[in-house]
Amino acid sequence: MSDTDSAELPVTYADIERARERLDDDTVVKETPVERSSSLDDLVGGEVYLKMEHLQWTGSFKTRGAYNKISQAVARGVDEFVAASAGNHAQGVALAATKCDAESTIFMPTTAPQAKVDATRDYGATVELVGKDFQEAMTRAQSAVEETDAEFVHAYDDIDIIAGQGTLGSEMYHDNPDTDTVVVPIGGGGLISGVSTAIKHLSPETRVVGVQATGASTVHESLDKGMPVTLDEVDTIADGIATGGISETTLRIIEANVDEVVTVTDTEIASAILLLMERAKQVVEGAAAASVAAILSDDLDVSGETVMPLLCGGNLDMTQMREVLIHALTERQQLLQLRVRIDDQPGVMEEISGIIARQGANIHDVRHERSVEDLEIGEAYLVFNVETSGAEHAGSIIKAIRGAGYPVDNVAQASR
Repeated sequence: MSDTDSAELPVTYADIERARERLDDDTVVKETPVERSSSLDDLVGGEVYLKMEHLQWTGSFKTRGAYNKISQAVARGVDEFVAASAGNHAQGVALAATKCDAESTIFMPTTAPQAKVDATRDYGATVELVGKDFQEAMTRAQSAVEETDAEFVHAYDDIDIIAGQGTLGSEMYHDNPDTDTVVVPIGGGGLISGVSTAIKHLSPETRVVGVQATGASTVHESLDKGMPVTLDEVDTIADGIATGGISETTLRIIEANVDEVVTVTDTEIASAILLLMERAKQVVEGAAAASVAAILSDDLDVSGETVMPLLCGGNLDMTQMREVLIHALTERQQLLQLRVRIDDQPGVMEEISGIIARQGANIHDVRHERSVEDLEIGEAYLVFNVETSGAEHAGSIIKAIRGAGYPVDNVAQASR
């Protein structure tokens, strides 16, 4: 964190307090709960309090900033708004505009989860699907504003948006004033800018840690260069933080108020999603799980601390959930893809299937592969997709197949 005087920053705690006064309607924004997770306590060696903002209306924090921005604009006479979003900001803008009796048009990438597209329409917005990512949707949205009298609602590069998100930081502090570390996901930086401004005003000694997905990481390089860095492409399951860039405004605030930024892989995010389902009984999207992935990673030590990871959103598309679960279960070796080299003779598949069955595993499916370059004439591969109880069980299955004289590889594990 730099020595920049907070008074020089574009958003102050006074701005956040004014935003909080505007957000006094609990049908727009409600106070979300905090729950301690004993399971995570044991895993990190500290006290973990989950801030469950994924239970907010629209399933994310985004309505806070959107309503703070739109309500003020409507008071000035604006009645039409345009935004670009991968999903959560879209829903926040749609709900905020509808609550303020205004119109909204949201440009979303064609890759946006269908659940988020449908929800945005349900909240009253007109949705335009354009481009393959957030940056393309942003370009089209900004062009559309130039053709109308609408006002653009940026997802993060706006002081009113940042101040609205900062109400969440104030809430987090009052949820547990003794928190040592808060962990906040970073996409464009609006959320962490607001949260860190509130936290550092109320409790300067509290550590603020940001987390990005490795496939959409921009903050480290931006800090090194002293200017915002934008990625040409992003690649992460955490679509809520897949902006591929931050702004000059959010960079200034991050530099001043954020103590540390870490990155997590998609595998770590997927594992955190599954862990939260199993242990905390909470369903969150990748952006939200990133904060938990961070405290479980080797890059962030929170042992002996009271830590509050922010679960910023819960809009997980069912198709995406399936992909995430397959990824996480494969990482745990609860799903195996075993490739067994055989002499292609009758009865061999039955024999190997019997070996797997005697180990108490379930075969999901099996296929023959004969046209593979490294096979000799008369040989084949049998590829089994197998469900197990975990790594130890997987190891016993592989050992049993090898013990019967068959070369076998766990293809899925080997490819990681």
